[in-house]
Amino acid sequence: MDDSVTSAPKPLSRIVLGLTGGIAAYKAAELTRLFVKADIAVDVVMTPSACRFITPITLQALSGRPVLTDLWASGADNGMGHIDLSRGADAIVVAPASADFLAKLAHGHADDLLSTLALARDCALFVAPAMNRQMWSNAANQRNVARLAADGVVILGPGSGDQACGETGVGRMLEPEEIFAAIVASAQPKVLAGRRVLLTAGPTFEAIDPVRGITNSSSGKMGYALAQAAAEAGATVTLVSGPTALPAPAGVVRIDVQSAAEMAKAVDAHLAGADVFVAVAAVADYTPTAVSTKKIKKHDAPMTLTLEPTVDILASVATRPDAPYCVGFAAESHDVERHAEEKRRRKKLPLIVANRAQDALGSDHNEVTLFDDAGAHPLPRLTKLTLARRLVAEIARRLPPRTR
Repeated sequence: MDDSVTSAPKPLSRIVLGLTGGIAAYKAAELTRLFVKADIAVDVVMTPSACRFITPITLQALSGRPVLTDLWASGADNGMGHIDLSRGADAIVVAPASADFLAKLAHGHADDLLSTLALARDCALFVAPAMNRQMWSNAANQRNVARLAADGVVILGPGSGDQACGETGVGRMLEPEEIFAAIVASAQPKVLAGRRVLLTAGPTFEAIDPVRGITNSSSGKMGYALAQAAAEAGATVTLVSGPTALPAPAGVVRIDVQSAAEMAKAVDAHLAGADVFVAVAAVADYTPTAVSTKKIKKHDAPMTLTLEPTVDILASVATRPDAPYCVGFAAESHDVERHAEEKRRRKKLPLIVANRAQDALGSDHNEVTLFDDAGAHPLPRLTKLTLARRLVAEIARRLPPRTR
């Protein structure tokens, strides 16, 4: 691989997952599974109250490692398990974190294995509160949460919705997928901190009549992965998205559009102040010159559509005198390198990312080659999110210094 290609960020390798007493403890099983699936080792520590809601054997089966519950039997040969377990861990994550446990942390109490570990840690600490809505809003609890945040503890949530007590409001634990995403995001280098990134993603839909249109098979996965990776890297991210079934990544502002014209208008409206523009969307090259206001009925005779070119969004942005750093994508069916480099030069782009369309559209993986003034830089086949993080590092490395 070319030496100019940035190496992958160091991934998370081990976390300590703490459970306190609460009905949301059952969600820790799925959270454990997500970490293990991502090749992150999980050491589970449970308070006695947590064991009343979910059994240690369940978490042991999912983590593949012993579950610790007793301060006096913490597994260390030197009797210092309450300290040793956090050494070498990337983070301690307490989910669910009860009001009682938050109070212990805020006031430095350490009367069980989990609270002792939290006080004796030398790694990041995340807590995902889970409690009744009135407990959450109680003045004493809010003081404790504010104290923890001031001490550098990361508070994840809570969310709002139906609660086990039958009430509705703020206090329920975030879903495992949300907690997992937040932990992984925290470990990413903040190489785009203070930067504003505008992206396009997904297909466009060019209407023929009220029920038919011209579109393509783009899933939007690569663009959404890049939006997530840019947000993880500390950027303020706006995503202009064609029609997809994907949820917006956490912390990303999504603007929904349908047609190429709508996408161009949205990009123009949100371009001011952007440091980076990444055009990932599979924008239609042509659109019908006229759209029928009524459904066109089927006939035996052939139907002819008259098409006209759509606006070239990327080229129009790249040629502006105040253009941000522009990154294009080239999904080609053949002669990938030749077509990609020709597109980069024609649109005057500093960087273009090229791949074979048939290998990437709709897939969760992608294999790309970067083209810039220095030549071609291939990357291995990776999941789209892993690849997106590599691409964000590449973009950050190439960005000109910020000017005041």
